[in-house]
Amino acid sequence: MLELATVTLASLFAGFVDAIVGGGGLILVPALFSVYPGAPPATLLGTNKGASVWGTAWATTQFARRVDMPWRPLLPAAAAALAGSFTGAWAVTLISAGGLRRALPFILLGVLLYTLAKKDLGRHHAPRHEAATQTLIASVIGLTIGFYDGFFGPGTGTFFSTSLVALRGYGLTKATALTKLFNFSSNVASVLLFALGGHMLWLLGLCMAVGAMIGGWLGSHSALKFGARLIRPLLVAISLALTAKLLWGYFSGQVR
Repeated sequence: MLELATVTLASLFAGFVDAIVGGGGLILVPALFSVYPGAPPATLLGTNKGASVWGTAWATTQFARRVDMPWRPLLPAAAAALAGSFTGAWAVTLISAGGLRRALPFILLGVLLYTLAKKDLGRHHAPRHEAATQTLIASVIGLTIGFYDGFFGPGTGTFFSTSLVALRGYGLTKATALTKLFNFSSNVASVLLFALGGHMLWLLGLCMAVGAMIGGWLGSHSALKFGARLIRPLLVAISLALTAKLLWGYFSGQVR
């Protein structure tokens, strides 16, 4: 019972962080592996995805109530993210992700430096391009980063939000709202694949889903209330944490 409560609280905190900027897996995955060290890794990862998708879905609905969502370009982009995630998950069964693992810390470092250099990053919402171009750009973002999410995963939310700000001129609050829908779409593919493979602990996943939904509600309301003042520092912190984690894995020999 204590284990269940511990992981549910970790899921709540992860859902809070995920709703604002992504990166909740940095909190929840280590918690799962430490509390259930004997469980198969694929089952823990599947249960994590099964719970987090509910938190992301709940956060998406909260943002949609308060943020004007451009559904016409957004729905094709969400479908592209779903297709990309399926393709990435399939590709990882055929080819090694080792090269991407080695390159990822430096990609994240580039995102971090870009975020720090742009002092007013995402403070102003000034969309660029015509409607058809917006749909195309959003779909390319969804397909590309969705593929990455299915193939490897860490930093997906950061890549989605930064791409929307840099390529489409969105403010951080708007980009965060749209990122939740992209995250939800790409996560659905992973959940289906894990569930079909039998890699789910359903009772644990249900408790974690409740925690993730509460965290998603708190995180989405915090992001809407404080906007870029909260999102930008958290984006920097998550990018730093991901970069440090991946570099540690590389230099300690855990990543090859």
